[in-house]
Amino acid sequence: MESILTSIKEMLGIKEEYTHFDTSVITHINTVLQTLKELGVGPEKGFSIKDKSASWADFLGDRTDLEAVKSYVYLKVRLLFDPPASSVIVKSIEELALEYEWRINVDAEHVPAESD
Repeated sequence: MESILTSIKEMLGIKEEYTHFDTSVITHINTVLQTLKELGVGPEKGFSIKDKSASWADFLGDRTDLEAVKSYVYLKVRLLFDPPASSVIVKSIEELALEYEWRINVDAEHVPAESD
């Protein structure tokens, strides 16, 4: 079970056992999960995390075609939690996030058949 919180913290460079920033990171993750719900990703009724027990499988189910969601959540959380000082890097991250958003939206609209 791959924890959403733990994996995002790892990508942010925060060790799993360091919990000082968990409330902020969780808040930002939940904000991005709301955006993903609006894109058609995740449970229809919505999804939020409270701690490290929530996994990507809980959010994505068995949709292996939505792996870009993990990178998207990281990029958006990074911009909210620890934005780069350089406006060039911020712009680059924003553009990459927009590309992921488009790709995720396309994949979310395509429900794989049982044989896919």
